[in-house]
Amino acid sequence: MKKSKLFLLVSIITVLLVGVASVAYAAVEFNNPAEIVAGLTGKSIEDVTAARQAGNSYGEQAIEAGCAFVNGIPVFIASSEYWGKRFHDAGLPILGDDIKSQVGATILHRQLATLFVDRGVRIDRTYQLNFGGNTDFLNMLERERLESKKISKTNAVTSMIPYDLGHDNVHVGPSDHVPWLTDRKWAYIRMEGTTFGDVPLNIEVKLEVWDSPNSAGVMIDAIRCAKIALDRKLSGPIVGPSSYFFKTPPKQFRDDICREKVEAFVKGDSNE
Repeated sequence: MKKSKLFLLVSIITVLLVGVASVAYAAVEFNNPAEIVAGLTGKSIEDVTAARQAGNSYGEQAIEAGCAFVNGIPVFIASSEYWGKRFHDAGLPILGDDIKSQVGATILHRQLATLFVDRGVRIDRTYQLNFGGNTDFLNMLERERLESKKISKTNAVTSMIPYDLGHDNVHVGPSDHVPWLTDRKWAYIRMEGTTFGDVPLNIEVKLEVWDSPNSAGVMIDAIRCAKIALDRKLSGPIVGPSSYFFKTPPKQFRDDICREKVEAFVKGDSNE
């Protein structure tokens, strides 16, 4: 039963990553959220429906089913104090939020921001513009879907800068859907700063990636860490792996520290 639970949960999480397809999958496989729990636990739909008292979120279903939860989408669950406590009280681990690609626009932008800060260059303003052709970008043509993604990507970058740039000096987020790009993503990053003697220094970068496989390996490692957390009977947000694999973890750290934390977690030197 434990193996089947893990398989089903991984299937659900994987489908969540592809946006609209997740809705189609849920519509085909499950007629209502109670069926998710029924599939994970083996209970009857009637028993699950009678027992359910909360909303229809996947986080709620994971708690009801007694499963670890890995949140790869830009909805703030693992980083939420409310949900963190819910999973802690349930004795279940949670990792998230919003998957960070292996080498994507977010990690590249964070590294550039860190470089400027470490070398004493004052960052004056910056932008990150993203174009893609998959359903993720299509979904974000709807402004309400775009908002949480924009917040997640912006905070991932600005958390590396120890001072406030001002709202008008930072623009980070998906910009448009270009169908012929298919699963490719193009990102344009510009950093404007000031060096010694008030001399300007500007950097422009263009990144081209295949979007889905760029996140797939990261999600696999996140799921592995969730299984480690289950085996160790850990509960609540798993801070180290979340900081390395996700844009909006419960706590932000510099990327070199994130790597050290996830390696310490895997080795068993830390349960954080």
